[in-house]
Amino acid sequence: MQLRAALTPFGHGAACFQYNLSTLFISDEILAERLAICRNVKSIYSRSWQLQEVGFLSEVSERMRNAFEAVAIDDEGRACKDIPETVCHEEPRNFFTHVVSLALTKSADGLIDPKLVLSWLLTELAAPVFFVGLLVPVREAGALLPQIFTASTIRRFPVRKWVWIIGSLVQGLAAATIAVCALTLEGAGSGWAIVCSLAVLAIARSACSVSYKDVLGKTVSKSTRGTATGLAGSLAAAVTIVYAIVLISGLVPRMTLVIGGLIVAAFCWLAAATVFSTLYEERGATEGDKNAFRTAIADLQYLVSDEQLRRFIIVRALLTTTALAPPFMIAAASEAGEGGFGGLGSLVLASATAGLISAYVWGRLADRSSRKVLFVASFVSMLVLALTCWFSVTGWLSAPMVLPILLFCLMIAYQGVRLGRSTHLVDMATADKRATYTALSNTIIGVVLMAGGFFSIIAEVYEVIVVLVMMAIMCAAAIPVVLGLDEVQEE
Repeated sequence: MQLRAALTPFGHGAACFQYNLSTLFISDEILAERLAICRNVKSIYSRSWQLQEVGFLSEVSERMRNAFEAVAIDDEGRACKDIPETVCHEEPRNFFTHVVSLALTKSADGLIDPKLVLSWLLTELAAPVFFVGLLVPVREAGALLPQIFTASTIRRFPVRKWVWIIGSLVQGLAAATIAVCALTLEGAGSGWAIVCSLAVLAIARSACSVSYKDVLGKTVSKSTRGTATGLAGSLAAAVTIVYAIVLISGLVPRMTLVIGGLIVAAFCWLAAATVFSTLYEERGATEGDKNAFRTAIADLQYLVSDEQLRRFIIVRALLTTTALAPPFMIAAASEAGEGGFGGLGSLVLASATAGLISAYVWGRLADRSSRKVLFVASFVSMLVLALTCWFSVTGWLSAPMVLPILLFCLMIAYQGVRLGRSTHLVDMATADKRATYTALSNTIIGVVLMAGGFFSIIAEVYEVIVVLVMMAIMCAAAIPVVLGLDEVQEE
């Protein structure tokens, strides 16, 4: 009795304990009755915890939906017009999954930028200019050309988010490998190792690019896709700007910070893969895939029959110099003296800020006349590269802030080229030819970018200034070709 009195304040759990102690002293009927009571108590407690969990999850889901509607849904309430009803129920969660995953990968891109960060890193590791010039062609062409061969294979997967996840994991491992190479190698050895690691990263990015467009279309409605990618881009730009400010501050040694940035980039890709695995994606169609390589060969006929497409591709090929030039500008500044090249943080800040403030303006202008946007971008690129050549010859390129200002202007022109050519192609092509024209132009530009590796040989055999002069001439040559394009927005 004393034991029972002591246990009574502890409630039903103590009652069950009392039952265990008293089983030796009671009849079978009372034993069965008390056993039933304990089972009922356990059932009630279990049900209570389940209800609390459901209530918590419902509250989280409701808050997520409210945030989604505030960020992505306009006054007309457009949503779920082109995705299944079952996916529509999961759209708020999918939306934020896309935002977080893309923000992480875009932040990683900023931390490992081949045009600036890796170019600076190879220069610091005393790698030959040949490898510096290979960075952008390998990165851009490696992400573009493999799509011809992988698109049909990826389509065979009914759930394609796993392709993106594996690609993101490989990119993270490649970034970590680049960091290890930077810590352990120097000279030509570091050049070979980092360029090869970047090639692996680019191929993995290619698989991510092919699969992502389809996954995005299956999991988020058309009216909110741009908002998801735009929000992710803004978050990533903010991360890159903070990184640039820390570089400028000098609080941490630059080499330590750059290698640390590579490691953070690796973790960003790994985290993005983890987040993306939570995406709700229904099984998609796997039939109807065509051999993309054979299709691309057959589509070459349009280069002969469509004069405007031919002009457009020539313009785009000539203006690839806006993507290829930054590493050579950095190399030229390095030759001119440490004063112009030491400000890596200023270069990263200039590039990130240029993209952040100019993309919207170029987009608005391109909606009115993509032809004029390409003209202005061509002229600005020519002018910036010509000034870079002049300052390199006169020695002014080593003056403080000269290179960051030149790079800022070139990155503004680069954004104009990107938005101008994408808008022009969409508006130029008819609905039945748009996908064909896009695939054909991407394939040709991938080959052109790969051929851009010859600039590295020229820089190694002659001088970097020769490459910059050639690039300025290519931008100048694009101007009359641009003037021959139609005003497709007026049609």
